[in-house]
Amino acid sequence: MKGDTLGKLAASLLFLASSSLALAATHKAVAHPHTHASAVHHVAARGTAGHLASAHAKATTAHLKTAHAVAHSRAAAPEAHAVAATRHGRGARAVLAVRRTRMSSAHGERFTASSFADIDNLTLGDVTDGEDPNVRAAAIQALGNMNGTALAIDPSSGRILAMVNQKLALSPGAEPCSTIKLSVALAALEEGIVTRDTPVNLGGGYHVDMTYALAKSVNPYFEVLGRTLGFERVKHYANQFGLGELAGYNIQGEQLGTYPDHELPQAQGGVGRMCSFGESVQVTPLQLGALVSAIANGGTLYYLQHPQTPQEIATFEPKVKRILNIAPIIPEILPGMAGAVNASFGTARSLRTNFHEFPVMGKTGTCSNNGTRYGWFGSFADTPTGRIVTVIFLEGGRPTFGPKAAELTGQFYRGLADRGYFQPKTQSERPTITATGTR
Repeated sequence: MKGDTLGKLAASLLFLASSSLALAATHKAVAHPHTHASAVHHVAARGTAGHLASAHAKATTAHLKTAHAVAHSRAAAPEAHAVAATRHGRGARAVLAVRRTRMSSAHGERFTASSFADIDNLTLGDVTDGEDPNVRAAAIQALGNMNGTALAIDPSSGRILAMVNQKLALSPGAEPCSTIKLSVALAALEEGIVTRDTPVNLGGGYHVDMTYALAKSVNPYFEVLGRTLGFERVKHYANQFGLGELAGYNIQGEQLGTYPDHELPQAQGGVGRMCSFGESVQVTPLQLGALVSAIANGGTLYYLQHPQTPQEIATFEPKVKRILNIAPIIPEILPGMAGAVNASFGTARSLRTNFHEFPVMGKTGTCSNNGTRYGWFGSFADTPTGRIVTVIFLEGGRPTFGPKAAELTGQFYRGLADRGYFQPKTQSERPTITATGTR
């Protein structure tokens, strides 16, 4: 098993020692996250939300430059020592204690799966009558000859706008690799273990905070969070965020991605490795899309729906699965997701090769299993016409990895822009749904 390739620099610091958090203060007991009886809260796609997204992107760039310099100001020492780090906002101090962890070798791995496929074979059998034709065309163009699937979602409603290669999109999924860090980060923030700028000592004078750790995909940081939370709390929040259950509402053929009932054995890395690489977890593109949509809309976990006829589009109604208690902490996670795209060391910076008009925030993932390499990128773009969520999941060999999925996502957004998708439309320009189709 190989973890996120662009997080190896941080991971190498822990070949001899790594840290785990043992809280000096009493944490909250495991409890169901609070639900709200109030109306569904959406993050506005224009106005204030657009301004905040731009502000996040600018502030994140400055913050990450400083964090990058701090993180690399000292080389890793052979031994790590326990230190105290002040937690901001929710109370107490956290003690960082030495703990060794198993790291897998990144050398000698052989891949037997192909990274490439014929697009006509990938899309064979796709049901497309209820999809947005412009979104689907851009997704097919972006995917090209890569072996994978592309999913686009309206996060304000849970409607799937396009799903290319539905066989793979609706399959039981695969290890989420470093995209699991979104769930772990939200859990740690909700529990008050850290804030986005809490420095965590990973040993040898190497300190990082959540913003930097998300942007660069620092595996040891999330191992620390996972061990501090413990398996039961990690699983509880993962289930609340939709992992381990069907993401869609009556989507024919959707299969279940599973979250295990038991912690990974310590000899294989335990809960720390589950939280850094997603080992032993299976996530589907739909599950990741639903979670990113909840982040994009302010905390509403929708059932995803895939209309299959014009009539179903005309009668479409959003269906809420649950309201997540994440609205107050979403601003804490966005700078790291923006940094993945905007920072010079961000794992998704390849996206900017093709697209840089609007803020994009997301998380990459790269890992492998039994000769197959996986490349993930889940993201949302904040555009003048609203937010749009995209998940690209790739399978194959060495050419398949998270930054490639991010690059293709940039091509997808570029394709939408070239088709005028982000231009505000007047009432007369909006499509009309009739019994015979869209016109």
